[in-house]
Amino acid sequence: MAAELFDYEPVFAQLTDEGHCEWVQQLQAACDVALAPEVHGNLDKWTAAWHLLPDVPDATLDACERFQLLGSLADDQRAVLRETLMQLHPWRKGPFHVFGIHIDTEWRSDWKWDRLKDHVELRNRLVLDVGCGNGYYGWRMLAAGASQVVGLDPFLLYVMQHEAIKRYAGARADNYVLPLGDDCLPKNLHAFDVTFSMGVLYHRSSPIDHLQTLAGTLKKDGQLVLETLIVEGDCNSVLVPEGRYAKMRNVWFIPSIDMLQLWLRRVGLKDIRVVDVTATSVQEQRSTDWMTFESLPDFLDPNDRSKTVEGYPAPLRAVVTARR
Repeated sequence: MAAELFDYEPVFAQLTDEGHCEWVQQLQAACDVALAPEVHGNLDKWTAAWHLLPDVPDATLDACERFQLLGSLADDQRAVLRETLMQLHPWRKGPFHVFGIHIDTEWRSDWKWDRLKDHVELRNRLVLDVGCGNGYYGWRMLAAGASQVVGLDPFLLYVMQHEAIKRYAGARADNYVLPLGDDCLPKNLHAFDVTFSMGVLYHRSSPIDHLQTLAGTLKKDGQLVLETLIVEGDCNSVLVPEGRYAKMRNVWFIPSIDMLQLWLRRVGLKDIRVVDVTATSVQEQRSTDWMTFESLPDFLDPNDRSKTVEGYPAPLRAVVTARR
C-alpha cells in the first residue's frame, strides 16, 4: 500500500507529545498554505506524476551503506517509473538506487555523509534537518538510528521528490520533508536532540540570526551539525561577494574557520569541533542525466580551477559540530 501524500501527522503527533502544541498548530497552518494548488503552478502536475508511480508491494528500503529500494518490478513498470521520476528533474541530492534505476544526482551527497557520519550520535534521537532538499540525508539518519527526522525545505519540487521516494519506503518510515523554510522556527524552541544545517548558512543575509535560530532548536546538550562554505584566513576573515559567487546570486557571507567558530561561541554554543574540511571537486558536484543544468565545472575559472568564474577562491567546505 502506497504511503499517503503529504502525511505529516506523525510529526505533529510527536511534537505535540513533547509539549509543542502551539508550534504544531502554526506548522499545520503553514503547510496548508504552502501546499495550496495556487501556490505553485507545477504542483498539480507533480502530484499527478506521483499518482502514476507503479505499485511495488514487496518494496524494502536499505539505506545503511547507500540508499537503495529493492523489490520486484517488471521491465515495463521500471520504464514508467524512470519516466515519472524524470518528470521531477532536476535531482540535486542523492544518489538514489530505486528498483534498478540509478538516480545519478548532481551531488554525491553520500560522500559528504561519509565525512560526517562518525561525528554525530543519532540513535534514538529526534532530528531536525534545515534546508534538507529532497530528504536524502534523512534516510541515512534513520538508517543510523534516528527515531524521527523532520526536514524543512520550501522548494516544492524537492518536497515532491521526497514524496516519490517515501511512497516506497513504507508508511512507518519516519523521515519527513515539510514544505517550509527555517523562518517557521520560533526562538528558544528546544525541541530537537540533533539539528543539521548543511549548505544553508552562506545563503542567509544574517548568519548570526540563523545560528541563533539553530541553537534555539536544540534541547540541553543537543548537537548542531553545520556544513558550510568557508575561506582560508584568521578570525577576522570573511568573504562578502560583490555580486555572485560561483554564479550563485544569494551568497552573503563566507567565513574562515576561526570566524565561524567565533560566531558559534557568540550564540552560546560549546564543544565546537571542526570535523572535516574538503575542497568541492568536479567529481562530487557535476551535471548528470538527472540534473542537466550547469554545475560546478561551469562555475569555476576554466583556466584556473582554484578560482570561481568571478575570481573568488573555489568552493571549500567545512563540517563543524557544536553543542548547546
